[in-house]
Amino acid sequence: MLQNQLLFLVDDDLDDHEIFKSALEKVDSAIQLLAATNGLEALTMLSIANKLPDYIFVDLNMPRMGGLQFLKEIKQTHHLKDVPVIIYTTSSNPVDILRTKELGAVTFITKPSRFSELCSFLRSLINGQSTATIQTL
Repeated sequence: MLQNQLLFLVDDDLDDHEIFKSALEKVDSAIQLLAATNGLEALTMLSIANKLPDYIFVDLNMPRMGGLQFLKEIKQTHHLKDVPVIIYTTSSNPVDILRTKELGAVTFITKPSRFSELCSFLRSLINGQSTATIQTL
């Protein structure tokens, strides 16, 4: 179970930031959320962070540095390679799912169309249910 933990959302859509933040607050307001709008910004933030996030949620399609490149960079960076990365994107393309799994993502989530689905996923994650396999909602 995550308690007083930290999640990191990397997504260029600020509306998605607000939705994710609202869902997380509904599920467990004690969990902190950091956010970045692209992979390059996220890497910069992670390089100076005092604490690494427990999970990183990453969109695939972003400017400056997209999710695939960000995932590659994370998995090649010694102090970041063990942080679980969850792909959080609008894509449901099987090629994207396979590619991100090959690059080391622990889970692939197609952004749910309903707020309640996102809350359910976050609740499962926070309650310690396994994210060891790639899945879509």
